[in-house]
Amino acid sequence: MLFECMKAEKRKLRHSIIWVAPLFIPVIPSVMGAFNYLQNLSILTGEWYSLWTQYTLFYADFFYAPLIALYCSYLWRMEHVNHNWNLLMTMPVSPVHIFLGKLWAICKVTVITQLWMFLLFVVGGRLIGLSGWPSGEILLWALRGTLASLAIGSLQLLLSMCIRGFAVPIGIALAGSVAGLLLSNSGKGLYFPYSLMLMGMNSSSYEDKLAGSVYPFLASTLFFSLLFCTLGILLLRQRDIRA
Repeated sequence: MLFECMKAEKRKLRHSIIWVAPLFIPVIPSVMGAFNYLQNLSILTGEWYSLWTQYTLFYADFFYAPLIALYCSYLWRMEHVNHNWNLLMTMPVSPVHIFLGKLWAICKVTVITQLWMFLLFVVGGRLIGLSGWPSGEILLWALRGTLASLAIGSLQLLLSMCIRGFAVPIGIALAGSVAGLLLSNSGKGLYFPYSLMLMGMNSSSYEDKLAGSVYPFLASTLFFSLLFCTLGILLLRQRDIRA
């Protein structure tokens, strides 16, 4: 039944307007990051590393989590309108499969977003005159940020399930990103889900923020992912049809 739920979410995403967001929104922080890099060449001397700090300064800090929140709000929006929630509640489908099916869809779109973001980073770097290619370490940082999105995706799915308003969960994600930035800079990022993706992507930093803390990072990501998935499934089991 889980695979059927995954197929159903895949059909929702096919030819959906939601693909406009991962296609065009990452372009904004990419342009901003490249422009900021070119304006500070005198102090940004690390080439690809410097460009990465400027890309993630905007993308990871202000766009990444709200994008995931937008995907989650879109998937639940279909259930919240036109009495689709009642139809969902009367279907012979386990809440576990419903929630995990949506989480799988979110992960799929997020991975595509991250791949597109990294391609924009590489193409942008070449266009502004950087030689060679980004190091494997930068690619690792992008992969870590993708992994951390699992914790954000499960949290935002939970929020979008409980909050019928489309924009409110996105606003929460933006506020969470700002708080996550502050906590990651204070050394307490491992205890806050929105900080994990910033630390994973090594946002705005030359030195690896997770040096010596990779296993705690993975453990924290796993903990928050399981926590929010469990809460989401338990709450979904308690929801009833709406008059």
